[in-house]
Amino acid sequence: MQDDFGADLLTLVDEEGNEHEFEILDVIDNEDGCFYALMPTYDDPQKEVESEGTYYIFEAVEENGEQQLAEVEDKDLLDSLAKQFETRFEEFFGDEDEQDEEKDENDAGEDE
Repeated sequence: MQDDFGADLLTLVDEEGNEHEFEILDVIDNEDGCFYALMPTYDDPQKEVESEGTYYIFEAVEENGEQQLAEVEDKDLLDSLAKQFETRFEEFFGDEDEQDEEKDENDAGEDE
């Protein structure tokens, strides 16, 4: 059975031609443009732990008729986008954390 709810992955090629795989966390499309929050994927679980959930924000730009992702140059815009993404992450994932905490509390109460 195919996992229809798997991660959306994207491979980017850097200026040196190296490929890097990212998970698409979220996309914001607003009057400033289209922006992606991407988290690197790792083959080594230790590297994933060490990354501490670091994600990157890229802007979708059209270059030579192709859509590409570029770094956001405007620091104020980048800060604003980071706040927007963080708020959205809280909305998406905040309930999961609360449910896990409630489950842990309920499980602890059953042991007494």
